[in-house]
Amino acid sequence: MLTEGGERPGAVAIAEGKVVAVTGYDEPVEAADDQDLGDTALLPGLVDTHVHVNEPGRTEWEGFATATRAAAAGGVTTIIDMPLNSLPPTVDVDALRVKRKAATGQIHVDVGFWGGAIPGNADKLAALHDAGVFGFKAFLADSGVPEFPPVSPAELGTALRAVDALFVVHAEDPGHLVSQGASAAYADFLASRPAEAEQAAIATAIDAARATGRRVHILHLSAAGALPLIAAAKADGVRVTAETCPHYLTLDAGHIPDGATEFKCCPPIRDAANADALWRALADGLITCVVSDHSPCTPELKRRDTGDFAAAWGGIASVQLGLPVIWTAARERGHRLADVVEWMARRPADLVGLAGKGRIAPGADADLVAFDPEASFTVDPRRLHHRHAVTPYAGKVLHGVVRATWLRGRSVTTDEAGGRFLTREG
Repeated sequence: MLTEGGERPGAVAIAEGKVVAVTGYDEPVEAADDQDLGDTALLPGLVDTHVHVNEPGRTEWEGFATATRAAAAGGVTTIIDMPLNSLPPTVDVDALRVKRKAATGQIHVDVGFWGGAIPGNADKLAALHDAGVFGFKAFLADSGVPEFPPVSPAELGTALRAVDALFVVHAEDPGHLVSQGASAAYADFLASRPAEAEQAAIATAIDAARATGRRVHILHLSAAGALPLIAAAKADGVRVTAETCPHYLTLDAGHIPDGATEFKCCPPIRDAANADALWRALADGLITCVVSDHSPCTPELKRRDTGDFAAAWGGIASVQLGLPVIWTAARERGHRLADVVEWMARRPADLVGLAGKGRIAPGADADLVAFDPEASFTVDPRRLHHRHAVTPYAGKVLHGVVRATWLRGRSVTTDEAGGRFLTREG
């Protein structure tokens, strides 16, 4: 069992969807239903704060039913949905209502929502925050969809001043991005989105946080060269944190075949030395958490027919695979399963203020995962629950199998949508 005290044999007592006691394995516990997991590890349900569900409007890309089934199958019991690529994007209270209505009756895990900060909506952010979103996402470069345009540095500052909230930032500077013509060469795509683009945008986000005193969180950090900027800002008292994703930690540019557009994401996957530096920052706590940035699309939009990286949609679908992907790599680097739980459960929950999620402790929601860390499997895209069978992990052998998932003490099944909507606490 993985608790905040570490890994140990133990028992968890549950009543009315909550953990009411965490005891030693041999201590007597009154229970109407007693389940012994043997040597299987019991983890808290993972919290994925970076998921693009895309419904309504682009449900053919993904949807609440398929995304949350995939999450549950991967041991994720809480997701926070990004404000794009749905139509309408979640940039005002009316759009939030539309999204909640679309999700009603379809969610297999608990779901919260981010709002969006775009040019001209700063006066709508306070009401959206009061309606329960967990904060606001902003792009500093083109988002890929016209209805969610990027903000300028000045507009980011205006948004931060408009509401005391957590702002999560896609940090790439448009002035450092290089226009790319049609090409199936991954090296050409990588060159079009250099590390300098991330570094410049992260500096912009830090400047905005410093000037306003607001919280800024750097999304999907790819470029390890930006880490000293974040470390220095934190040392100065700037309220800045950062996350990364499984693909930046476990894939590397040197092993991406030309034309393999299933590997395309923005910012891009960089080289192995860069990944090593991200792992060190994760171990040191400079990078606080690992989340999926689950961003699927239809197979046609991935342009595997031509292999053209310039035309392909940039996004990786991995909400079901994040736990075994990270555990497979972490164990090879000498990390413990407790470290993975810290990065993928407790810290993401803490980022968004969900004190009752991401941990096995009295008073927390009984969101639990039976995980066999020694079992292995080969990734078959056809067996994944997200809408389309497209993944860069196809054919990879991964360690760690989710045997069962419980949401507030109830087994999560594919035919029962028992999730709840979450709102910002406090």
